[in-house]
Amino acid sequence: MSCLSKDYRLNSQKDFSRIYKSGKSWHTASFVAFFIPNSSLKIAFVASKKLGNAVERNRAKRRLKAGLLTFEDKFISGNYVFVAKQTLENRDFLELKKDFNFALKRLELLK
Repeated sequence: MSCLSKDYRLNSQKDFSRIYKSGKSWHTASFVAFFIPNSSLKIAFVASKKLGNAVERNRAKRRLKAGLLTFEDKFISGNYVFVAKQTLENRDFLELKKDFNFALKRLELLK
């Protein structure tokens, strides 16, 4: 089962607030990664209205999801939030994968 299925989504506003306040974070050129350890795996992708209209925000979230799928079997369980930055639209997919690799290694989230 993919880590992007409905079972692995992070929905609660309380969880988002907790992750933003007390979780570990790492900034890359494409996104900001937030993590808090947990026994289950939950993932969320966020794109604010600063990125543009709904089409551009959805494209940014799709690109983040595609970049994360390359590391699907490698990261540890916990709650993850990935917040897209405006520079994401200008970066190609290889640079996005490098950003994911760099962020997950710096946060020590790879198995």
